[in-house]
Amino acid sequence: MFVIIILLAICAGLGFGSHELTKSTGDSGSKVLNLYNWGDYIDPALLSKFEKQTGYHVNVETFDSNEAMYTKIKQGGTSYDLTVPSDYMVQKMKADHLLIPLDKSKLTGMQNYGAAFMNKSFDPGNRYSIPYFWGTLGIIYNDQFIKSGELTHWNQLWRSKYRNDIMLIDSARDVMGLSLISQGHSVNTTNTRELVAAKDKLNRLSPNVKAVVADEIKMYMAEGEAPIAVDWSGEASEMMSQNSHLHYVVPTEGSNMWFDNLVIPKTAKHFKAIYAFLNFMNRPENAAQNANYIGYATPNMAAYKRLPKAVREDKQFYPSQQVINRLEVYQNLSAKKVQQYNDLYLEFKMHH
Repeated sequence: MFVIIILLAICAGLGFGSHELTKSTGDSGSKVLNLYNWGDYIDPALLSKFEKQTGYHVNVETFDSNEAMYTKIKQGGTSYDLTVPSDYMVQKMKADHLLIPLDKSKLTGMQNYGAAFMNKSFDPGNRYSIPYFWGTLGIIYNDQFIKSGELTHWNQLWRSKYRNDIMLIDSARDVMGLSLISQGHSVNTTNTRELVAAKDKLNRLSPNVKAVVADEIKMYMAEGEAPIAVDWSGEASEMMSQNSHLHYVVPTEGSNMWFDNLVIPKTAKHFKAIYAFLNFMNRPENAAQNANYIGYATPNMAAYKRLPKAVREDKQFYPSQQVINRLEVYQNLSAKKVQQYNDLYLEFKMHH
């Protein structure tokens, strides 16, 4: 869990702020909006601004994975008005009839979004989703131990000199994905032979892996506990803000490009509040404020233009179009294939 394009399409992402929003639930009255979001994934000052401008009170509840969010909405018994699934989860929720289509006649500011972030394969025509943030998976290194330019390819992680040096984000699709890419395969492959080969190659990475961790990776890297990590761009941004020796690289042969999106789950009740909030977040000044707070890449081009020049021109987070062309979005795989990815990943972790 753990900021966007330049003109035609330059992209890549960054990380979370340090505030914790108050967790609250309830939907009493009609002047409320129930937002189900990742932890610390919106500037609290923006919520206050929205409440002051509109009179709606925002209740925020948080989740820590797409799957946890999906399960809670599928089970029912909740009254969330908006939630924030990633690309493949939008596809899954749509297929399982858990989303309400957007009423485009009630939306304003949609022209602010870059073409590169709209009409993606997981939601053609943006019938159900509005892009919120986006980012990449890459390598973070500490220049006190690793020379600049030394790590630009996934395959280099297997070098024997990196024994016990690498921290991996605890994510089956991401870790299996980097191994698949290193062998020239798609991160969405359903070929069993390719998947087994990716796991076998990960087993050979084990001597270099110091730990497979989740959120703690940020603290370890910020404190110089390991020279190398594999993590999401947003997490990298937060680490780098705490340690000037850290740098982020998207391997040139390709990686994952992910999108988080605002959607209306079937549990929604407060539609006036929903559209007021979506239109509020579409406004360039608000999207820019949110991107500055969160640190991830914003798909709102009008907001992007308002970001500091140093942020807009940072190639660590805004790779060239050449790199972007080699990024892949995760597709929603069958339950059987998801289980296969998870089982093979678990075998690697046990081997490690």
